[in-house]
Amino acid sequence: MDVIRGAIENTVPISLFNKGLAGRIFEDVKRYGAKVVMKNNSAECVLMSPEEYVRLMDEVNDARLLAEASARMSQFDPAKLLSDYQIDEALGLSPEDYTDTSEVEFE
Repeated sequence: MDVIRGAIENTVPISLFNKGLAGRIFEDVKRYGAKVVMKNNSAECVLMSPEEYVRLMDEVNDARLLAEASARMSQFDPAKLLSDYQIDEALGLSPEDYTDTSEVEFE
């Protein structure tokens, strides 16, 4: 029963826009959440507040970053790590090259 009720409460026929009720529909979206706009008995689009859209996009991006981090960590091999000394040696750097770095300001 809750599924049917949710479907009824969260769908909007596109004809309501043609009747000048867009303002009321947008207010309902802000107050109660996303609505599915129906056209010819099919879902045409989803209306949601900009804040909800940004929140969802942030979740999607976080999930992508987590998947990428998990994939990288699955291939992590501590035996392949290089120390800072090994990196300096490979790049031809010495401790003297770092003497003035304490005054570097990062923003």
